[in-house]
Amino acid sequence: MDFGEALTALKQGGKVSRDGWNGKGMFVVHQLGYPDGIPINGNTAEATGLPEGTVCRFRPYLMLRAADGAFVPWVPSVSDVLAEDWRHAVWADAAA
Repeated sequence: MDFGEALTALKQGGKVSRDGWNGKGMFVVHQLGYPDGIPINGNTAEATGLPEGTVCRFRPYLMLRAADGAFVPWVPSVSDVLAEDWRHAVWADAAA
């Protein structure tokens, strides 16, 4: 797939990855955010200077599962956007 097709798959709730990525189990998902807001935890309170429990709204974003299993907000690189080696990621890939 190209990135446009990958983005469509993400918006439909799919997981996508690239054949060119070296890390096993890496994939991207569309995190819908929290448009109605959620109470922030201690880590977010410390980072923002807001009191813990403050209700904050979060906009949608893309989230990457890294090779170590951790999740991080993700912005595609120019190489990612122009790549044509995108594929649907299945949970069996992701669980490894």
